[in-house]
Amino acid sequence: MENERKNFYKDLLYKVLIFICTVTVIVYFLPRDGKFNYQFDVNKPWKYGLLQASFDFPIYKDEDLVKKEQDSIMAFFQPYYEINKQTKEEELKRLESYYRKDANKHLPQKGFNYIKNTIGKIYDKGIISNEEKEDLKKNRIKSVMLIEKNIGTPVPIDQLFTIKEAYERVIHCADSMHLKEALRSYNINEYIIPNIAYNEEKSDIARADLLSNISWANGIVQSGQKIIDRGEIITPETYRILESLKRESIQRSESVTQKRLILAGQILFVGIMMLCFMLYLELFRKEYYLHKGSLLLLFAIIVFFPVLTALMVSHNFFNVYIIPFAMLPMIIRIFLDSRTAFMALVVTILISSITLRYPHEFILLQTVAGLVALDSLRELSQRSQLFRSAFLIVLSYAALYFAYELIHENDLSKLNLGMYVYFVINGILLLFTYPLLFAVEKMFGFTSNVTLVELSNVNNKLLRKMSEIAPGTFQHSMQVANLAAEAAHKVGAKSQLVRTGALYHDIGKMENPAFFTENQSSVNPHEQLSYEESAQIVISHVADGLKLADRHNLPKAVKDFISTHHGKGKTKYFYISYKNAHPGEPVDERKFTYPGPNPFTKETAILMMADSVEAASRSLSQYTEESISDLVDKIIDAQVEEGFFRECPITFKDIATVKAVFKEKLKTMYHTRIKYPELNRK
Repeated sequence: MENERKNFYKDLLYKVLIFICTVTVIVYFLPRDGKFNYQFDVNKPWKYGLLQASFDFPIYKDEDLVKKEQDSIMAFFQPYYEINKQTKEEELKRLESYYRKDANKHLPQKGFNYIKNTIGKIYDKGIISNEEKEDLKKNRIKSVMLIEKNIGTPVPIDQLFTIKEAYERVIHCADSMHLKEALRSYNINEYIIPNIAYNEEKSDIARADLLSNISWANGIVQSGQKIIDRGEIITPETYRILESLKRESIQRSESVTQKRLILAGQILFVGIMMLCFMLYLELFRKEYYLHKGSLLLLFAIIVFFPVLTALMVSHNFFNVYIIPFAMLPMIIRIFLDSRTAFMALVVTILISSITLRYPHEFILLQTVAGLVALDSLRELSQRSQLFRSAFLIVLSYAALYFAYELIHENDLSKLNLGMYVYFVINGILLLFTYPLLFAVEKMFGFTSNVTLVELSNVNNKLLRKMSEIAPGTFQHSMQVANLAAEAAHKVGAKSQLVRTGALYHDIGKMENPAFFTENQSSVNPHEQLSYEESAQIVISHVADGLKLADRHNLPKAVKDFISTHHGKGKTKYFYISYKNAHPGEPVDERKFTYPGPNPFTKETAILMMADSVEAASRSLSQYTEESISDLVDKIIDAQVEEGFFRECPITFKDIATVKAVFKEKLKTMYHTRIKYPELNRK
């Protein structure tokens, strides 16, 4: 009782943790900026209901118009520059020092005075760098405000010198050719540097003051005012109002309070969706709810797609319709079942839709594509099935979206052809489901039909070895596989799983093949052993089979058939023989009992029935419809009576169906041929 309570709390804690982690991860990646969830365009009908303003907002001008007004008013903009008087003094001192030291030998005092005075006048007007003057011309600025002693004076940029222009002015103003030649021989340009610098702070203030004269809006919409109603054509004026509402909605959502409200709403929404899915599992799929691997697989897949959608929306990367949402029901259907796959798909689509501006169209398309995926890929056993499913899914996307556009468009030339390209990319990405199955198998401990089909190939190394070492056991396994697979198909169980499990259920007999009747010719080694020893050798084929399965990395689903095909039954031949030989003596039943466990799935139960019936059918003296029917009823009824199927979800109706299948199959397998007459010869 105490252990049960501990296990209950452990399972509960696991479910709570996986629930919290799922909600946290999804919500963490969901965008929380404001979204205006309407799609609209000029001269197209409004496809939503009545839209009224829920708050006052301005009608913003068109961006192109605002840009023109800005360009127009910026023609009067004068950036601020500061003149540095100290630069003039320092450079003239350097020039004078250079003259006294070296240049006075070749340049008369008159020439030096000319240079000094000319450069001084140029500094007074202002020297600017070549790059800055080019930028001013590019921006069509005609004059700047030159600040000297906190007094700004407008100066045309043509009156400002660059270093090159200042040098040319000095040379040009020389009064004689001799002086010009002398000036060119000296590095006068070394003493000409920019002495005015851009004042960013004052320029920004001036720019802002200038732009503040421009009105960004030319009207206002009052709270409660009608904007547009369903079916009305969106005029250019209405389009500007809608764009203004969109802009205001986004700006308002950027407040801390609004973001907190959005976060709370997202947590509540995602939490409710995941809680509903967990309730579905607990009510209708208890086995998945209790199995940690199944629960982890379901929640991991559900987390993956909303997170991927949120990242694509947040980073504006491609289009969400390239995400292969149909892959989700495919994977879950292959490993679990269709209903759970559909429920997981619906929950995932609803969660993903809250990141989008146009959720209704998204939900419609993805739901239909998911249903097509479920219908077209019931059991994946060949790669060609995946190509067929991908084609049908792309076709369903395209057909439904085309129908959607026909409803809302009145001009075929305006169809959105780009969407159909996204659908094709989606179909190509769906083909990656095949390699992903292998990763899912390894991570979550499942076994897909693809793996089962590969394992059921009789050219498989282990099966080929069994056909050589224990040919009788191999033939028995093949017959059991045919019986069990047909019965599983009739009762809605996993036929491929049963077939593969049946082929491997007796591989342990390869360790001692001669001790099993189907592999014996004339010598029976059991004649030299006691009944207890013989029973132990026969029973050991279960443990030997599990060891071989581990050695060859067989999946757990296949190993379950090895351990359960005899359940906790007895080796009846040796058990009864021992009791007959030792009447009245106590019997240690453990020596004659298989380790089990009993079958715990519908598939393992079917295999137990098929194994016993096929083995017993070989001992019939004559194969008639009556003898076969009696044999099947006797063996399976005895198994039911002994309680082998109490722990598995198989019904009496299923058992009756299995019996009927076995009887028909055995009659076909053991049918007698008519004797052909011989020709009388004279």
